[in-house]
Amino acid sequence: METTDFIKNFADIFDETEMSEFSLETNFRDIDEWSSLHALATMNMIDLKYSVKLKPEEMKATNTVNELYNLVISKI
Repeated sequence: METTDFIKNFADIFDETEMSEFSLETNFRDIDEWSSLHALATMNMIDLKYSVKLKPEEMKATNTVNELYNLVISKI
């Protein structure tokens, strides 16, 4: 799995935030648009695209795109 693909898939969940705002260092919880619905959409995207099921507490423990990426990689 390429980091650029993961970042694009993650960014696609957002309607109002530009793709250029996203990088591995992005703290997605600081994005104005972030909500619990985005958390659920992120978990769903990861399940569909990477066949990895995240538990809500695992999602809660991540703050940056890189932390989320590393979590997904660790479960593949």
